[in-house]
Amino acid sequence: MTDARTDVATLREQLAAQGVHTLLAQFTDLHGVAKGKYVPLHQLGELLATGAGFAGPSIWGTDLPRTGARAEYYARGDQRRITPMPWQPGYARVVCDGFVAGQPFDACPRHVLRRATARLAERGWTLKTGIEPEFFLLRREGGRFVPVDDHDRLDKPSYDLKSLPRQAGFLHALRGVLEAWGLTVLQIDHEDAHGQYELNFAFDEALASADHLMGFKLAAHALAEAHGMVFSMMPKPFANQPGSGLHFHVSLWDAAGECLFKPHEAGEDLSVLGRHFAAGVLAHAPALCALAAPTVNSYKRLVVGESLSGTSWAPAYIAHGPNNRSALVRTLPGRFEWRVPDASANPYLATAALIAAGLDGIDRQPALPPVCTDDLFQLDLPALRARGIGLLPQSLGEAVDALEADPVVCQALGETLSRAFIRLKRAEWISYARHVSDWELQRYAAAF
Repeated sequence: MTDARTDVATLREQLAAQGVHTLLAQFTDLHGVAKGKYVPLHQLGELLATGAGFAGPSIWGTDLPRTGARAEYYARGDQRRITPMPWQPGYARVVCDGFVAGQPFDACPRHVLRRATARLAERGWTLKTGIEPEFFLLRREGGRFVPVDDHDRLDKPSYDLKSLPRQAGFLHALRGVLEAWGLTVLQIDHEDAHGQYELNFAFDEALASADHLMGFKLAAHALAEAHGMVFSMMPKPFANQPGSGLHFHVSLWDAAGECLFKPHEAGEDLSVLGRHFAAGVLAHAPALCALAAPTVNSYKRLVVGESLSGTSWAPAYIAHGPNNRSALVRTLPGRFEWRVPDASANPYLATAALIAAGLDGIDRQPALPPVCTDDLFQLDLPALRARGIGLLPQSLGEAVDALEADPVVCQALGETLSRAFIRLKRAEWISYARHVSDWELQRYAAAF
C-alpha cells in the first residue's frame, strides 16, 4: 500500500525501484468481475489524475451511450491502492474508481460503496468487514469440470489433512501474495466439498475489505492457472455437495476506535444499536438476497437439506441466533456474521446494500425477531411458520422482484445501477428458465 501523501514523481520512483514497469488499471463491473488494462508506469500521473479510458458501453451495467462525452468511462487510480503483483513481476495493480464526463460515475460499484460509507461517516461511524471466501480448485475433463484432486473423495472432507497438503504449493503462493500486500492471513482449510477450500484474512474497513477480496480473486485466478488448475467461485458447481459461501463478519466503530456493536447488557451478543442494525438486515433480507446471491446457480446453494458432508451451511430462512450457523444472521460478541452471500457476490454492491439495510434498521428501529437457538435445518415448514420465520427467495427471479420492490436498497445502489442490475438479472433468470437441460431430455423426451 502507498501513502496518499506521496507525490506522483516520488511514487513513480519508488515503484520503479521495485522493478515495476507497468500498471494494471483495475476496476470492477456490475457482476463483480475485475476488468482493466495495462498502463506504462510513466503514465502514472495521468492514471491518478484523469484515468485510463474505456468504451463505456463495453462494460456491464453502465448503460452508457455509444457516442458523445458520456460514452467514455475513465478508471481513475486510487493512490492508496497500488500493490505490486508478485505472480507477475514488473506489474503493479492500481485499484480504480469509475468517472464519466469528469464526475464520479454513479453506477461504478466502488462509488456505490463509497456513497454508503459516506452515510456512515456523517454519523462518525466506520463499518468493518471480515470477508471469508470459499472456493473450488477444478480441472476440465471431457468437457466438464471436476475437482482437481482425484484422491479428494472422502464422504466428509471437511478439514481433511490428506488432500490439503497436495494443494499446499498453490495455497502457500496465494498466502504469500496477500501477505506481501500487508494482509494478515488467519487460516486456510479444506472445506465441506471435494476440491473446496477457504482462506481467511483479517477484517478491515468496508471499502478496503472489498478491494482486498478483488485482489484475492485476481491473484487466485492467475496462480491457479499457473498450477494447471481452474480457480472457481461458482456458488455450487456440484449438485450433491455444499456450495461456496462468502460470509461477512460485520461490526460498526466510532471515531475513537470503539466497537459500537459491543454489548453492554449481560447475556447479549450485540448492543442495542447492533440489534437495530441486525433488525434492518433481516427486514430487507429478500432484497439483499439479490445482491448477495446474484446468479441462477446461487439458489441451488440456498436450500435447506442434507449435503454429502452431513449438513448444509447456507441459510434459507430469515432468522438470527447466537453462534447459530443455520441462521441468516449469526450473532457473536460485538459483531455478527451475515451468512447469505455466496462466492459470486460483488463485494462492493453487497456491502453497500447491507449498510443501507442496517441504517434503515437504526433509523426505524423495527422489532428484532425472537432469538433462534434451534438448528433451523432440522425444523419443518409448519414449525418455522409457527415461529414467524420467513423464507428467503428461492430463485433469482424472486430475489430480483424483491429488490425491485425495496426502495431502501435500490436507492443505495442508485437509479442507473439498480435499473441495469434488475434488467440484466431478470434476463439471466429468463434465459435459464427457458433453457432445456439434459435432465429434462432424459426425463421427458420418451416419457409421453
